[in-house]
Amino acid sequence: MVAVIHQSTSLRNILNYNEQKVKAGIACCLEAGYYPVDAADLNFHQKLRRLEMLAELNQRTKHNSVHISLNFDPSEKLPDDLLREISEVYLEKIGFAGQPYLLYKHTDAGHPHLHIVTTNIKPDGKAIHLHKLGKLKSEPARKEIEIFYGLIKAEESKLQRAYQLKPVNAARVLYGKSETKRAIGNVLQAVLPQYKYASLAELNAVLKQYNIVADRGEESSRMFRHRGLVYRVLDEQGNKVGVPIKASLFFKETTLTSIEGQFERNKLAKDDPKVKLRLKNAIDLYFLGKDKNLNGLVAALKTQGVDVVLRRNAEGVVYGVTYVDHQSKCVFNGSALGKAYSANATRERCLSMGAGEGKKQNGEAEKMRVGGHANGGAARNFSPDFVAGDGKNTASLGLIEVLLDTGGAHEAMDWELKRTKKKKKKLRLSAG
Repeated sequence: MVAVIHQSTSLRNILNYNEQKVKAGIACCLEAGYYPVDAADLNFHQKLRRLEMLAELNQRTKHNSVHISLNFDPSEKLPDDLLREISEVYLEKIGFAGQPYLLYKHTDAGHPHLHIVTTNIKPDGKAIHLHKLGKLKSEPARKEIEIFYGLIKAEESKLQRAYQLKPVNAARVLYGKSETKRAIGNVLQAVLPQYKYASLAELNAVLKQYNIVADRGEESSRMFRHRGLVYRVLDEQGNKVGVPIKASLFFKETTLTSIEGQFERNKLAKDDPKVKLRLKNAIDLYFLGKDKNLNGLVAALKTQGVDVVLRRNAEGVVYGVTYVDHQSKCVFNGSALGKAYSANATRERCLSMGAGEGKKQNGEAEKMRVGGHANGGAARNFSPDFVAGDGKNTASLGLIEVLLDTGGAHEAMDWELKRTKKKKKKLRLSAG
């Protein structure tokens, strides 16, 4: 079982998302927990009002809405009564015992899954803390439930593949607004609250991995002047297709104002040196070998959970590079990692390691490798007091920078390697 928790500021949007699925015939409301009547006897406004009454008791808490999905392995065919029981047990274990909730069973994916709509505001007005809820409570809870009910564990690769967020299929959304809106909404709900982006361009670097783009239009357009924003689907060539959907038609967090409000907060999260160091090391490790190129870099980083977005001009020359780290959920422009990771520097590193590079000096260089002091000959004696790095902090350096740091080695250089300039003898011409 895989449990995913999303927090929001709009109960209406979360409820509307699930109710639209019910109207489309691809979901049903299984349970109205801690409601006075059964789910079948409630309309949309009654379902919403029960949760809003609690949310209104606390005006200080920014996020008062919780949307949880419980995902099961495709091979598991669980009866509705068991799904209701598992959901209630899960809520109790994560600290939501007694909170009213709505339970929906969705059938629009290749694996069975549930959606839970609730609020984190309790009847006494206090808020249930959501910080690290997934790590501290949800993970232990789902593991206990897997063992108790004999469910397939989330670590099973089959289940992980089943729930993996997939790019929007452009061919499926070309023929109607409702299908386009649903496909885009699913991606936005997963990407916007999780990834750390500090500009619209960085957000689009993530969205493009799922064939979506947030578009403000041309700078001279009316939409741009009035701070409008639409979302569009991209085909395999990156062309915009289908019907553009206004951000205001999705949940509140999709609008330009809301997205821009995240930029400053995300910058703080992206400043973590450990996050940058992991990414820089992955890039540097690729360039340790020979015959490197941009396509090889993209493929190598993808195996590390990093997508590389290259921006090219009309001539096809790369002028920008953005890294999307799906492990840390951070997005970085190359220059933000350091000068050595900018688009120009990365392109030069690839060119300098082209085919045949390093073979231009086969003569003397080959002799030095065979008998020179660099291979640890007997005459190579470093000072025992030598310390690489000269005490500098290497935590913020990339792997290549650390390996190439001379660390003051020139001060301990052998006297044999020091070359003295010999005076040239002057040629004297005799008179006569």
